[in-house]
Amino acid sequence: MGQLIDDLLKLSRLGRAELRREAVDLSVLARAVADELGQREPQRQATFVIAQVGVVQGDVQLLRIVLDNLLGNAWKFTCKHPQARIEFGEGQRNGQLIYFVRDDGAGFEMAYLGKLFGVFQRLHSEKDFPGTGIGLATVQRIIHRHGGEIWAEGAVEQGATFSFTLGQTAHA
Repeated sequence: MGQLIDDLLKLSRLGRAELRREAVDLSVLARAVADELGQREPQRQATFVIAQVGVVQGDVQLLRIVLDNLLGNAWKFTCKHPQARIEFGEGQRNGQLIYFVRDDGAGFEMAYLGKLFGVFQRLHSEKDFPGTGIGLATVQRIIHRHGGEIWAEGAVEQGATFSFTLGQTAHA
């Protein structure tokens, strides 16, 4: 309950906090998150593939929260697979630079895509994958504050990909 209250408070503050734009190396942030996850559970057989992406203009603390949540979810939803692969990279979509986190974990049914970014909307049971149901709503709010979009694709037991843009904050 305490974690839920903390997460709700953080979510409510996101709209009021000043956005501090600076040069941010998303690859460095992603590697730091991946290293922390691996240190928490060194017995896990998970491979992180972190591509070198360009530097963006954004709020480093908020973008760290984005990667904490997206890579943390990939870590969580691959836990039942003996060997997992989690990727962070960049690509193009309709001529626009995008960033993505991809995993080969539990995935989700695309029919429920509309629920993914809602507060308290969970697609998996709490006993299988613990969490508060606030993370993706937080990520979406941060991405929107940066003028970007976020979307997801997945298939049950075939993994998920969360992709996002950062509006006009492409490579610095």
